Amino acid sequence: MYLANILNTLKPPISEQRISSVEMSTQKRIHLVRHAQGEHNLSPSLHHLADPILTRVGETQCRSLAESFPYHSPSLLVAASPLRRTIYTALLVFEQDLDGEKKVVALPEAQETSDLPSDTGSPLEFLRGEMEGKKVDLTLVKEGWDSKNGKWAPTAEAITARAKETRLWLRNREENEIVLVSHGGFLHYLTEDWTGVPQSQGTGWENAEFRTYNFSSADDANASLVEIEESRARRREKPLSKEEQTQLKETAHPALAESVFQEAANGKA
Repeated sequence: MYLANILNTLKPPISEQRISSVEMSTQKRIHLVRHAQGEHNLSPSLHHLADPILTRVGETQCRSLAESFPYHSPSLLVAASPLRRTIYTALLVFEQDLDGEKKVVALPEAQETSDLPSDTGSPLEFLRGEMEGKKVDLTLVKEGWDSKNGKWAPTAEAITARAKETRLWLRNREENEIVLVSHGGFLHYLTEDWTGVPQSQGTGWENAEFRTYNFSSADDANASLVEIEESRARRREKPLSKEEQTQLKETAHPALAESVFQEAANGKA
């Protein structure tokens, strides 16, 4: 009994335990990466290509990012949309972080927004064949993930829902350093930052660009992300006000959710 009392005095108060949990979540770093140049990025006329791979320029972009990315670590979790261009970007950029049994975790919720062939993933059996022997974990990819129906539909409601699901998945992971390789359209929904989304441009993300975020809190139901100052400074953009983001969102939703957006995007999707 005496020993139990001593041990109890060593425990932090419940309020301090809670603060520690919040700090752990808000200190977790999420590195979001847009895939390197894919074949469809060369021209809007190539958006008919099914699940295109990287170009040689894209492979070069991956090697450059691999050298400049400052957060390589044995404890880094690497995840990617299961489209081929995002998987190969992850494999090339983060090869040094995939030692031992570690693999790129394919996360279907992080797929691109439209239902154009270039934004639609390959059937699971095809992916299993192509990724055999590669450091890719397809456990979370199920049959029908490429259907663009239901939760995968190219609608603002469905995309918003799976963006939230993705944020919650990232926050609930035990790793404190996570990379997710995704797409120019989906990353706007994921970050809820609509800068650079006018239809003439398509996305505010460049090929092979990365940005770093923390979570706003440990128990925010929306699992909102907040870009860290160092990341914001890299792109030299002034943060938008809540009102400005809301106005951009109203414009961006119909643009990013419609296939026609991709046709007007000058190959930037």
